[in-house]
Order: sequence, then structure tokens, then C-alpha cells
Amino acid sequence: MAIIGNQIRAARSLIGMEQITLAEKAGVSANTIRNMEAFGSERVKVRTDTLDAVTDALKAEGVVFQQDGEMTSGGAGVRLVR
Repeated sequence: MAIIGNQIRAARSLIGMEQITLAEKAGVSANTIRNMEAFGSERVKVRTDTLDAVTDALKAEGVVFQQDGEMTSGGAGVRLVR
């Protein structure tokens, strides 16, 4: 699944998590999170295991990543499942 930087930022915001906290939960540096989010509307280009660690940490908090057209059209997004 392709993840864009804005999805990481939106997911963090949705659950009220700081970059440092996400970095700790994912086992990466805060700078890695900052760099991933800096991709904005572009696909995040990092090692697969790094992206998996970050998305897994967010998914553990109830975040669901959606691709364009999956639930609605208009671009990739995130939602929260509790």
C-alpha cells in the first residue's frame, strides 16, 4: 500500500499523538517521522520495514489507512476505528 506523508500527519493528529511518541512506538527516530511527513501529498519513500513499523504503530491505535477510491474518491486518507 502506498502511503503519503499527509496520511502519516493526519493519522497522528486524529489520535492526538506527537511525532516523538510515534517515533518511540515505531522504534525509529523523530527525524524519520518528520521526514516522512515532509513528503506531503507524495508517496513516502523510505525502507519498507521503516514504513511498516510506523504504520503498524498507528494501526495499533485504531488508525485505518485508505487509498483513493477505497471508501470515497478525492485522494488517500485515514480514519479511526475504535
